[in-house]
Amino acid sequence: MAAGSSCGGRSALGLLPSRAEARWDDGEPMAELQFKILRGHSDTVSSCHFCFEDTKILSCSYDRTVKLWDVEKAFSVQIFEEEHTAPISECNLTPDDRRVVTSSYDNTVKAWDMETGKMLWTVEHEGLVTSCNISCDGRYVVSSSDKENTIHVFDAVSATVMAHIPGHHKSTITRCCFDPENQRVASVSYDKTIKLWDMIKQSTSTAINEGHSNAISDCCFSSDGRYLCTASWDKSLKVWDIKRGDFQCHKPISWNEGHESSVSSCVFSQDASLLVSGGYDQTVATWDTEAGYKKLSLKGHWDWVTDVAISKSKKLILSASKDSTLRLWNIEKMDHSAPVIESRKARGSKIAQCEECGKPFLCLQQRDSEIIPKCVLCRLASPVKETLPLPPVFPDL
Repeated sequence: MAAGSSCGGRSALGLLPSRAEARWDDGEPMAELQFKILRGHSDTVSSCHFCFEDTKILSCSYDRTVKLWDVEKAFSVQIFEEEHTAPISECNLTPDDRRVVTSSYDNTVKAWDMETGKMLWTVEHEGLVTSCNISCDGRYVVSSSDKENTIHVFDAVSATVMAHIPGHHKSTITRCCFDPENQRVASVSYDKTIKLWDMIKQSTSTAINEGHSNAISDCCFSSDGRYLCTASWDKSLKVWDIKRGDFQCHKPISWNEGHESSVSSCVFSQDASLLVSGGYDQTVATWDTEAGYKKLSLKGHWDWVTDVAISKSKKLILSASKDSTLRLWNIEKMDHSAPVIESRKARGSKIAQCEECGKPFLCLQQRDSEIIPKCVLCRLASPVKETLPLPPVFPDL
């Protein structure tokens, strides 16, 4: 194993400090968003995260390396390599940013010390490891392997296996993650199902069959643990209010107009007011969860978008791609961009106060539809949610 700085190759790894000129389909310049391109991986970038209070980025790749990047300068400052012998499927950090956990198609999960770059432990699996995640208290690691579609839970420090759940799904598990309270593990699969596994009862507490009409590629929790978002090859995103005891009997909020192809990834902002998704259509979509509409599509990648992340400040979006690059998007002025402003005017909107949670939200005027004075997330727990109109289609940026 070798871990070190890539200072000698900064110019090759670095950024294109450019401004993206967004245009309408007819070529008319309409708005600008700042972005940076991070080059350094030589194959598909499979996972990405902000860390160290949004000053650093962690990424992993099918090139079998993990890289730590400086956000400001957009170059790699540390590389973890020469340990995995096959593509790395996912990387995650402990809450204190001191350790990194990686999963790989070499049938292993490995833990690394962030400061020294040394490998701490390796857990062998019987099949390809498709996903891994660290609990929010940093105590546990969950992973999924394609051998008997198994979920594994083990101690994050000692690597002692705590649970081994074969046959958890009927097909390959694409994503597994802990809820913020470290009580449940959510998993999704090619079998179109969503499952919640109870850490205390050591059993499956919830199973949603046919959660989507095609393979489910990703899932993520809101920071308060109330909402679970799922992304699917059926081109849709669904948001489930899982704090309701009877949520399986209630329809989720469904967004179908964001991507032209399979949706690969999804992530909530810290306050759950923004959702970001990535797709095989090479775009990144941003969603206003309270008003329930797609704000913008960010275009620039040359191949599938494989993962997305959003900074705590909600000023930056990070995307990883099969094109071997990461893109860092500055969305601080997104709401003031011409496409969003013009679309709001064309559609008609006003700022309203949600009668349930009291928060202000953008209330979009819908033709032939009664205005409901609740934000989308509160409507999700309301009996009227099944009558919600489809989200409006906003122009791409």
